[in-house]
Amino acid sequence: MTEPSKVIHVRNVGHEISENDLLQLFQPFGVITKLVMLRSKNQALLQMQDIPSAINALQFYSNVQPTIRGRNVYVQFSSHQELTTMDQNSQGLGDEPNRILLVTIHHMLYPITVEVLHQVFSPHGFVEKIVTFQKSAGFQALIQYQLCQSAVAARTALQGRNIYDGCCQLDIQFSNLDELQVNYNNDRSRDFTNPHLPSEQKGRTSQPAGYGDVGVAYPQMANATAIAAAFGGGLPPGISGTNDRCTVLVSNLNLDRVDEDKLFNLFSLYGNIVRIKFLRNKPDHALVQMGDGFQAELAVHFLKGAMLFGKRLEVNFSKHPNITQGADTHEYSNSNLNRFNRNAAKNYRYCCSPTKMIHLSTLPQDISEEEIVSHLEEHGTIVNTKLFEMNGKKQALVLFETEEQATEAVVCKHASSLAGSIIRISFSQLQSIRETS
Repeated sequence: MTEPSKVIHVRNVGHEISENDLLQLFQPFGVITKLVMLRSKNQALLQMQDIPSAINALQFYSNVQPTIRGRNVYVQFSSHQELTTMDQNSQGLGDEPNRILLVTIHHMLYPITVEVLHQVFSPHGFVEKIVTFQKSAGFQALIQYQLCQSAVAARTALQGRNIYDGCCQLDIQFSNLDELQVNYNNDRSRDFTNPHLPSEQKGRTSQPAGYGDVGVAYPQMANATAIAAAFGGGLPPGISGTNDRCTVLVSNLNLDRVDEDKLFNLFSLYGNIVRIKFLRNKPDHALVQMGDGFQAELAVHFLKGAMLFGKRLEVNFSKHPNITQGADTHEYSNSNLNRFNRNAAKNYRYCCSPTKMIHLSTLPQDISEEEIVSHLEEHGTIVNTKLFEMNGKKQALVLFETEEQATEAVVCKHASSLAGSIIRISFSQLQSIRETS
């Protein structure tokens, strides 16, 4: 046992554990004067005001296993008697102000691009450079301000805040880097002081040097690790990622209202559709063949029990490995409406069970909220709408009264024509529409 110290060393501090969680664990024993999160090591150092407070805390936790958010953490005296800013800096990260911030994003339900980060951080000062990358801790970004005080202001204002309602939580520390190296201006890195950089190196995808495994390619998402990366590091609860059956049996369909194209609109949210076939001997049953076993697993997981046209869908894996081509099958393998050809990772991240909120994209630039409402209102009561622009493209959120109404709108109006544009519709995981963007 190390000799008593007012500095306590905490191990197994997962990325979901915040500074606040640690403070709550030790505040009952006395005043905490300093706290340093060592994120790269899943550890933390915490300094109490005096040694008796630290002794009380460790005596208590020698009899009671401390847990935070369901995770056991382990505590002992640190070999440090004092936490100085030097100790913090030697860990590479700390509370020593610097104009470069290291940002980790937790609960990342939506893809975060350089543009999104720039929108969030630029109100606090001139942002010179941004580099994003995927690490074991999750999605991270380095953000370089022109001035140190801008970085301090941004960290004070944004630490612990969500970019979107209920998700994409910001965890911000000062980096100890002096200058970011940016070679390419694209979705993953940007030098705002040099607009003339190429978007990527000829002949290979761009990968900023030395900042982790950025340029992950998502070809067919064959392996579970690439899929997990798309979900920000882990698969959704209940998804194994190991299923290899591609065909799904859907039953209890409302025969008067459903056809192959409507089923395509619903199931294409979870993967590419190869073909769809209604069963002649069981007319309210249909087979849907997905692009691979993982996509089929997502469809079964998220659509089981969904309500569509007054009936509760039953969705299970079929005993048929695939659907043979024939007069009564509809082919979709070459359909340009399949969503998982380009940027599959982004689409996987949007996968969820039906919600009351739908997201519309590829809208005409001059569309109005009134036109959107009149296009969709036959499917149910519209509670709220919001038209906004993302990367120069018009998009909209529409909130229905029930999930079933929103599902009907997706099934009937995805890939429909609105004011001359073929629109795309998916479910949104946002809970509410905020008035200000």
